[in-house]
Amino acid sequence: MNGIVRSALRATALRGVLSSSCSSNSGGQSVRALWNVCGRRQAAEIVPLVSSLELHDLRARRCYSRSHTKAEKELVEFLAEEIVAEKKAQKLKMIPTTLEGFSVSLNGAEVNLEKKDGTDTIHISFNVNHTVDADAEEEMNPTSDNVEIGEMKSKPNFTVDIVRGNQTLGFTCSFNNQSGASGADDNYNDIFGIDEITLYEGEHSDKVYSVAGEIIDGYLYDLLMNYLEEKGISNEFAEKLIDLSTCYEHTAYVSLLEGLSKFTSGK
Repeated sequence: MNGIVRSALRATALRGVLSSSCSSNSGGQSVRALWNVCGRRQAAEIVPLVSSLELHDLRARRCYSRSHTKAEKELVEFLAEEIVAEKKAQKLKMIPTTLEGFSVSLNGAEVNLEKKDGTDTIHISFNVNHTVDADAEEEMNPTSDNVEIGEMKSKPNFTVDIVRGNQTLGFTCSFNNQSGASGADDNYNDIFGIDEITLYEGEHSDKVYSVAGEIIDGYLYDLLMNYLEEKGISNEFAEKLIDLSTCYEHTAYVSLLEGLSKFTSGK
């Protein structure tokens, strides 16, 4: 009789363990909503990934809970919601293969653009890593309880190489924190500027001389900006470059989340 009682108690305890291991602890808010101009959402505002518990496979969840740690389980469940939220925020599902006459090629975090311009070949390259920041155009009210952040945009430094024969005229450029030129004419409203200029033959190396854009003559700086504009690197092009970089960085971020989810779940 005592053996029957002990067996019943063990069965009751086992059901309790399985029941507790299958309870869901998902929730929270997205740690990053790149293209949500309203800022952070509360947990109640996030659309749930599933509408009812009927969508869950109970047997799979029991098997998962026995073979993974609590932290892994919680991470996978959060990532599932985060991936759905980020995919909904994506503006472009496909990255364009051309931009203003430039062909676009992607290699990991690196983006390369190229086009022919007469006898010249123009190469533009940038890397999307660590390039995202809030676009703070509106002033924040410190007394307001609801702080709104600007749209998240990727503004990478980029290089422009104009190749003619064996010679290369190279520019290193970056986006300005505030619109305005660094040259002689303050009436310009450039959204990017020239950080460095170089001219060399063959392959580039550390022996090649370069000069900072901020120390050259202001009028020369303005003429070089005009030269870039004639080559197609204008303010309008730079705005589209930001859009391209922003969309691709967001796509890479979603891919990272998906890879992290698969890695953690062991799939």
